[in-house]
Amino acid sequence: MILKSFSKINLSINVARKLKNGLHDIHSYFCLVDVFDEIKIVKNNKKKDYVIFNGKFAKNIQKTNNSVLNTLKILRNKKVISDYYSIIIKKKIPVYGGLGGGTSNAACLIKYFTKGRVNKNLFFSLEKIIGSDLRLFFYNQGYLKNLKIIKKITKHNLNFLLVFPNIKCSTTKIYAKVKKFSRKSKFSKMSSKKKFINFLAHENNDLQSIVENKHPPIRNLINEISTKNGCYFSRMTGSGSVCYGVFRSDNSAKLALKKIKYNHPKYWLTVAKTI
Repeated sequence: MILKSFSKINLSINVARKLKNGLHDIHSYFCLVDVFDEIKIVKNNKKKDYVIFNGKFAKNIQKTNNSVLNTLKILRNKKVISDYYSIIIKKKIPVYGGLGGGTSNAACLIKYFTKGRVNKNLFFSLEKIIGSDLRLFFYNQGYLKNLKIIKKITKHNLNFLLVFPNIKCSTTKIYAKVKKFSRKSKFSKMSSKKKFINFLAHENNDLQSIVENKHPPIRNLINEISTKNGCYFSRMTGSGSVCYGVFRSDNSAKLALKKIKYNHPKYWLTVAKTI
């Protein structure tokens, strides 16, 4: 069995406050896109789970403490599974890029082993270990109202150019530098794609300036993406460092990719679409 573990993009992030538990209350429009890791699942008879990471972005992953092993452990403790597995993951999503690859891997396994039926108690146990982003991967598009509530929005087909400038960003370290908080973003389902894009273009990622100050090439890259024909707006996803542009069409995104790749041949680039 081979599964597709899709990545996510934060179309906006507003950090409203710091909670007593140390986490931050954030509001975010987000979507899943067709950039994915490949997960192969095989039963084994060794009474132990094995996880093998390969592919372009495999080297930066902890081999003994990761979201996949932790997910299997919780699912077994909760008696969702009883067998042991060898899991092979081809890492095609950049690590430490803000695309949520590790969390996506966990969500993908949870959906597979529960057949998409996850009760609240199980989910809370998993979320506590995997992280609050886990719930994002159970929606193709949505609005994160707070760390516990996601609202459905009108689905829009969006075209992206994604660029990873080979800078690793630690989510914990980036959030630790948040000193200013913003107002809660306005929620709207917005059935019009034009209005939705125009709305997002005036939104922000509150973490972006922190990353830009630490890594000036990020600011330059976001500005460079914004100058390409057909780009509605450009931004950073999550806590970085993957930057993206939302484009008028797949073709305009591909043309932009060629131009940016020429200037930055060592960067990872790809076009993507909402799923």
